[in-house]
Amino acid sequence: CATAVIVLILSLSLSPVLCASQQTVQSETQQVKGIVGQSFSFQERVIKIANLHYGDLDSIANVYPGKEGNIALEKRFENRLRLNNVTRYFTLSDLQIDDAGVYTVENTDEEKKTTKFELTVYNVVSKPPVTECDRSSCSVVCSVDNEKEVTLTLYRGEEILNQTSSPDLTTDPSLHLEVEGKNYNSTYSCVASNPVSNETVLVPKCCSEDGHPNDADSSERVQVDIEYATIIPKKRTDNQEERTDIPELESHRTDIPELESRRDNPNLTSVYDILLLHRMAASGDVDTA
Repeated sequence: CATAVIVLILSLSLSPVLCASQQTVQSETQQVKGIVGQSFSFQERVIKIANLHYGDLDSIANVYPGKEGNIALEKRFENRLRLNNVTRYFTLSDLQIDDAGVYTVENTDEEKKTTKFELTVYNVVSKPPVTECDRSSCSVVCSVDNEKEVTLTLYRGEEILNQTSSPDLTTDPSLHLEVEGKNYNSTYSCVASNPVSNETVLVPKCCSEDGHPNDADSSERVQVDIEYATIIPKKRTDNQEERTDIPELESHRTDIPELESRRDNPNLTSVYDILLLHRMAASGDVDTA
């Protein structure tokens, strides 16, 4: 009788232990992010035996002792899904947008354990273009190609001036910046970002320091100073010979028909010459003031 009682007590005490070893330990779903074209590792270490599930699909990969090479069971993951031999994590390479979803690592190395990962895949955000300065209003506009969770922000130094985003992926976010003269020397930047990347563009200056349109980018204007001189013809004396040694005048004789009639009429007082001020001043034929 005593022996029977002891056996019964032992069997009862072992029962809860056996039941506990058959329970599955579940962890909370982890929110994780990946980038298109890059790789992502599901950080649940696999030693001997494990399965990877995706969404409502059955196992898309499995690992067990002696299995080597390609572990993917679904064609869409073929050559992209493997078990990293160093970290022992399931790793998915060449991520695509439609790879997003819930993945479950079912690990049976010791006790049965499942770990869930909700993966969101993003494109790298594009560089925001800045439109050419509108110099009439000293303003610029920056925009960005819209993608999932893209935000566009305008900064003056480290200060946020404006920010926008659009859940409607058919509309590209844009921001307008009008620079006031008093803030002209500040540094402005336009930043596009999403949860996995960001791109920054410096906003060019297009107005003067007082906030007026700036022509600095146009060709430099050169102002030429023009000096005027009053030319007073001197009367020719009887013993003064007619000047015939002016080559510039000789080259233009065909353009001055009056020169032919001058030979017949020596009393003409018209004076024709090339207006080279420095030469005439030196000749002594004219007075300059």
